Amino acid sequence: MSCPGTAANACEPACRQGFTPTSLHKGYAYGISSSAEYALVTLKSNIETVAGDPAARTRHVWEVLRVFITLGLTSFGGPVAHIGYFRREFVERRRWLDDAAFGDLVGLCQFLPGPASSQVGFSIGLLRAGWLGGLAALCGFTLPSVLLLLAFAIVAPHLGGPIGNGVLHGLKLVAVAVVAQAVWDMARRLCPDTRRAGIALAALVVLALTTTVYAQLMVIGLGALLGLWLLRSRELTAPLPLPATIEFRISRASGAGALLLFCALLAGLPALQQFVGGRMLAIFDGFYRSGALVFGGGHVVLPLLQAQTVTTGWVSPNDFLAGYGAAQAVPGPLFTFAAYLGWLSGGPAHSVLGATLATMAIFLPGLLLVVAALPHWQALRQRASTAAMLAGVNAAVVGILASALYSPVWTSAVHGAADFAVAAVAFALLVRWKAPPLAVVAMCALAGATGLA
Repeated sequence: MSCPGTAANACEPACRQGFTPTSLHKGYAYGISSSAEYALVTLKSNIETVAGDPAARTRHVWEVLRVFITLGLTSFGGPVAHIGYFRREFVERRRWLDDAAFGDLVGLCQFLPGPASSQVGFSIGLLRAGWLGGLAALCGFTLPSVLLLLAFAIVAPHLGGPIGNGVLHGLKLVAVAVVAQAVWDMARRLCPDTRRAGIALAALVVLALTTTVYAQLMVIGLGALLGLWLLRSRELTAPLPLPATIEFRISRASGAGALLLFCALLAGLPALQQFVGGRMLAIFDGFYRSGALVFGGGHVVLPLLQAQTVTTGWVSPNDFLAGYGAAQAVPGPLFTFAAYLGWLSGGPAHSVLGATLATMAIFLPGLLLVVAALPHWQALRQRASTAAMLAGVNAAVVGILASALYSPVWTSAVHGAADFAVAAVAFALLVRWKAPPLAVVAMCALAGATGLA
């Protein structure tokens, strides 16, 4: 069917994107002059329809859950790859939002602490089907990898003997290659000049000379202050062009409540732990603080989780690195590594409760911050001071991850020339040949099982 009337030429770009001529001319009747604007009007209309129709809301919730379970089973490759999967599914295929709106969501979630891909998924589910849609998106995307890592936690103690121990050692070498790749990629992207490289180096030195459990928090604060001082140049802090906005049904009061709850838990859980005690409360507190302080992507959570689980004696260094290696072989967000650690931290009597609390706690702060920020993001992202502080924090994150690459990753996995060779090959496969992470995991596990490493 061709576009009728004089508006045919104007409709042509949107027709190629899949909008029907009838719907487009409805858009022009409302004075809308572009397919992107019409897509947003259609999106807002769908939101209003869902909000007013319980049956439609229920259908959309199940739709969100089904789509995100599929993504949770197939999204390999880490948070950057997850964003690519999301764009293909929700922008190109389903057209739940347009490129500009999607980019705005990604920008918000990269700015906040927490698992960026899970926060983007939660926001898309929230946009599509309200609060239940957001929870459905989160559960669908995380549950497959949670179950796979719990299965590994159950099986790992029985992987004895030379072959089993070799496989576990191979998984530790996977961790070396993956963290090294993350440091390499993030340093190139987040430290492109001498000032930001200097901030990263300062963070690395502070972590090397400091043993306090609050070292990561100190470094993040240092990065923010140095960024505010050194990075307020016009190139870094020029206002970002605003894409077409999307409207979430979140009031400013709800956003303020989420921020208050985030701060209350961050400050109150350690105090409560001092008075009440108990392993389960300590697990929730430790994993909540880890999720609240993670800037820059999933791999940055490694030193925080190491401080909360290995340093406290809940998880052995060998089990920690083996689980981290296994986490590279499963789809979905890397933060589900918390389920594995929670299972071990809870002990034999409370393993299920420990895994549940750890998983909930590590995701909760990021979700609260998304809800708090959504009503204010458009204004916040335009401030020069925000851009400068974020640039400084991101540079400090590179130093945090580089410190983790040395200890515990390298010191616990590389014990000789053969180990170094396997880790180097794995790193080259990931960086130069863009090999799938699952293939690299299989290669390292095979090298360990056959005694090559």
